[in-house]
Amino acid sequence: MDLVEDNEIEEKYKNFIVKQKHPCIMANAVFAMNKYHLKIYGKLSSAENTASVLKDIEAYIEHYDFDSNEFESLIFCFKYENIQTEEEFEEKLWQFLQRLHDNDTTAWDPRVSEDPNNSKFSFSLKGRAFYIVGMHPKSSRLARRAPYCTIVLNLHWQFEKLREMGTYQTIKKRIRQRDKRFQGTINPVLRDFGKDTEAKQYSGRAVENNWKCPFHQKTLES
Repeated sequence: MDLVEDNEIEEKYKNFIVKQKHPCIMANAVFAMNKYHLKIYGKLSSAENTASVLKDIEAYIEHYDFDSNEFESLIFCFKYENIQTEEEFEEKLWQFLQRLHDNDTTAWDPRVSEDPNNSKFSFSLKGRAFYIVGMHPKSSRLARRAPYCTIVLNLHWQFEKLREMGTYQTIKKRIRQRDKRFQGTINPVLRDFGKDTEAKQYSGRAVENNWKCPFHQKTLES
């Protein structure tokens, strides 16, 4: 894809977040301040992307300013992934995350659980925990109905920073109020960290009560 077409993709994301007044005020803030990193790939289901995606994540962490109160998001767009159902996206999302984990030689972030059934679980890549936001055009949640198949990585540290700043509850309340106005309801799977596993929230689908996370922790070789 040439540069012009990449710019068109970026404009579509700006329209989705800013012009359509996306419920997430944090997403609006990172786009307004140009604090996002958009990486454009072909297909989510392609294993050929794995090494390059991990390098993108490593570079993002390396250059992140952890002393600042300004947050940044890492966004992966998969421009050729034609998702038809929420279930299909969920399956491909977890296959993608599993591939990244299987090829990541860095230990799991010790500040979060590596058990996807644990309420303190958060997905770790390159030694840092991330809250994963899966989005795609077929999502039943309007806030997740991105113009392309999309995976957003937000550092778990950002949420802890908001708690430290005393603004987490206020921001969470505003986002959920905006989401309710946007769609009429808030996503029923949303839970605070420590109340239930956040793995249920990654795909955006309202998962069943008996849903089991397909992710499996590997054993690092010594």
